[in-house]
Amino acid sequence: MTGDNPRPLVECRGLAKHYGEGETRVDALRTVDLDLWPGEVVGLLGPSGSGKTTLLNLIGCIVEPSAGTLRLDGETVWEGKWLRPDLRRLRLEKVGFIFQFHNLLPFLDVSENVALVLDMAGAATTDAFARAHELLDYLEVGHRKAAKPSSLSGGEAQRVAIARALANRPRIILADEPTAALDGERAGIVMDLLRKVAVEQSATVVVVTHDEKILGRFDRLFHLRDGRIEDMASRPGDLTG
Repeated sequence: MTGDNPRPLVECRGLAKHYGEGETRVDALRTVDLDLWPGEVVGLLGPSGSGKTTLLNLIGCIVEPSAGTLRLDGETVWEGKWLRPDLRRLRLEKVGFIFQFHNLLPFLDVSENVALVLDMAGAATTDAFARAHELLDYLEVGHRKAAKPSSLSGGEAQRVAIARALANRPRIILADEPTAALDGERAGIVMDLLRKVAVEQSATVVVVTHDEKILGRFDRLFHLRDGRIEDMASRPGDLTG
């Protein structure tokens, strides 16, 4: 898994999240230890309320942990407090997000949707559009660069969403149910693209999923229950239940 780089891209040590205190306290995630490596595609499985999305949001620096340590790409970003004053900048630098519903802005065309992320990061307009077109070609939707999201198929929209997630060259890609709205063939295409990204860009791809048709696409699967990692498998066939 480590290739030429012995350092994980994501390191969680005792990572936990709870809401409330005393009798009203709810433990959404309990003392998770996890290393995720460049070049791998990892699945997070488990019933609703098991902590999958909470873990994804902690890694993505969207939700503040209650305890533990979080390191991203070798940088300690949370240890008792956020160690970066600008979390927006941190996310722009290190993390790309892909969701079940692509959330493309309907009033922008495909190129503009991707370039917007680079614009937010301060890139020059010409550079932003050059990068957008490069990514759209890479994901084989360059011919749709002037289209509005409403005219895209589900598979095309998800490819554009992946392009947007990759715009700032993050090495940590977090995907929440990215194939749930797709049929088997399109789901396979999306997973093949995520695999391509992981390998060619030495990225870690973490996918929250209930989608049984893609379970064979992962290097490792983590099964969460009641806020804890209950099972881990290096191959999908190692997990039962």
